[in-house]
Amino acid sequence: MIKNVLAMLRRVISKASRNVKMFKRIFVISVLSLVWYYSLLNLTACACVLFLLYTVSGGWKTLRMLYNTLPRDARAAVKLLTVKYRMSRIRKQNLTVPLLFRSFVEKHPDKVMFICADKKYTFRDVDIFSNQIGQYFQQKGFQYGDVIDLMMESRPEFVIIWLGLAKIGCITALINTNLRNQSLVHCIKTAQPKAVIVGSEYVEVVDVIRNELSDDYSYYYSGPQLDENRQPNCMTYLDEDIAKCQSNAPVVPSQAKPTDNLIYIYTSGTTGLPKAAVISHFRFAYLLHISSGLWGVRKTDVFYVPLPIYHSSGGILGVGQALINGCTVVIRPKFSASRYWSDCAKYNCTVGQYIGEICRYLLAQPESQHDRQHQVRLMVGNGLRPHIWEEFVKRFGIGKVGEFYGATEGNCSVMNTDNKVGAVGFMTQIIPALYPIMLIKVNPDSGEIQRDSNGLCIQCEAYEIGHLVGKIQESDPGRRFDGYLDRAASEKKIVRNVLRKGDSAFLSGDLLERDENGYLYFRDRTGDTFRWKGENVSTTEVEAVLMPLFGNSDVVVFGVQVPGFEGTAGMAAIAVDLPSSQEFRQLYAEMRVALPAYAMPIFIRIMSSAHAHSTGTFKLKKFDLQREGYNPSQVNDPLFLIDNQNKTYAPLDALTYKQSGLIDGSIRI
Repeated sequence: MIKNVLAMLRRVISKASRNVKMFKRIFVISVLSLVWYYSLLNLTACACVLFLLYTVSGGWKTLRMLYNTLPRDARAAVKLLTVKYRMSRIRKQNLTVPLLFRSFVEKHPDKVMFICADKKYTFRDVDIFSNQIGQYFQQKGFQYGDVIDLMMESRPEFVIIWLGLAKIGCITALINTNLRNQSLVHCIKTAQPKAVIVGSEYVEVVDVIRNELSDDYSYYYSGPQLDENRQPNCMTYLDEDIAKCQSNAPVVPSQAKPTDNLIYIYTSGTTGLPKAAVISHFRFAYLLHISSGLWGVRKTDVFYVPLPIYHSSGGILGVGQALINGCTVVIRPKFSASRYWSDCAKYNCTVGQYIGEICRYLLAQPESQHDRQHQVRLMVGNGLRPHIWEEFVKRFGIGKVGEFYGATEGNCSVMNTDNKVGAVGFMTQIIPALYPIMLIKVNPDSGEIQRDSNGLCIQCEAYEIGHLVGKIQESDPGRRFDGYLDRAASEKKIVRNVLRKGDSAFLSGDLLERDENGYLYFRDRTGDTFRWKGENVSTTEVEAVLMPLFGNSDVVVFGVQVPGFEGTAGMAAIAVDLPSSQEFRQLYAEMRVALPAYAMPIFIRIMSSAHAHSTGTFKLKKFDLQREGYNPSQVNDPLFLIDNQNKTYAPLDALTYKQSGLIDGSIRI
């Protein structure tokens, strides 16, 4: 027994020697224990135990921190514990998303669940339609665990299809509708589907790549029926057959459980081509419960969702409010800045979704009577920049902004619950073990994690920029990391030996900064991705498209800041002889076919091969190139700016730079 105690003390002292703060805490606790012991004997509080030894030795700074954060942290702790209770009930009762949805059908079958282009679906309508989907595919032989790809514009049928498939235990992979050619082929194949369902509007897009896909896939399309001239080959029109199916619930697989995979959502992560992030029934419900709890979402709320629902923001935190919380959701297929507030007024929306770009577009609209003639009390989303935050709230009369940060596949999402301008969320300074996330130090140039002499990660102090990570706890489904279908890609998102030997954490891929009260501020992305127009762009994917166009010359792609724009714009540095104007037009045309519009480089820098290799490999110059940017007065190489009007790249010289609006952010790109 004594040997065990001594061994434990040695471990504690060893750890304390590596961490001055921990040593201080051990000392304080020891003194407190002695004071408390003697205070009991003397029947006095010893001045409240020396005012808890002047608030655990932190002094007035700790007192100020407690004053500023205790109410916030206490509210969040209550919400988090409530969510944990709800999730434990889901696990014990073996509740999947279809079963959770079913409870609202029974509670209020005639309540409107979805509204889209004035067409309304009640909870009963959605239940019947999704039952028919399940019945149809069950009759076609699809079984528990089969995967089906779904590529469709944002509309209620999109959700109803994957819900119906979930009722028979099938998994739906949600395909980004911006993808084309090889990126699309990659995403369709990655999920290893048994079938592909396409909206009428994307039939021709899939037809183009059919010869590169497996002959074993079954193909279906849904939406307006195409005329004879546009009829796709070997693709079944789904809607007519679905209408003939029974409306009662399909047979639920006996093995269905909350930890089963529900949907796959594609994300760029921090490297490479898009990867299929695994979303289980449990994770889907957890994200909805935690977000609605912290934001104060009510079951009577009407959500306005103008975001694409193949992503997690629109597809989980948006439409999921109807499935898990029983709210009404208004889906707009394509975002319209001029119709945003008039739509909210028309449908009596109380909660609106945004990304940073949307807020900027809304502010750029002429003032209108609808700016304040709406009932929106809460805006939820990510990317609202501090310099327009207060102007946005004031102009549109928003009571609360629920800014959040989170990776689709991650376990370290954070939320701004008290309107702190510019903050994406917070991490408690009082009980960090309650939600174990942290910022760890990285090399500012290479992005590599810095470690101490014992090989452990180093936590950042206040106002230090660090990599956000979330501790992985397999025993807690809310702290697990389900990762991607590609297990090797999943492993790259895990850092080990974080605070002690053998532990692990999820790497978010983003750099954040915290203040002394624990508020977090987004600073930059790491790895080989950047965010533009609300989408994650993989630099390696863009490089793979550009290299063949330039005879496999060296190409490096990275993101650069543009004043007035959220995210970072793509820039490509290419080691090649200066292309002609005709070659630039051809380059634009070929990239327009091969890449989504948001992934096309905004800037191009032409470098000679000799220059590119003058200081080592071209890849190693990426950080230098990124710092130099696109200012012609600071770059000796020829620079070019995308010209969407003329479908080419135009020279970017000093005069163009000044007149284009790049300096003040007035440029349209």
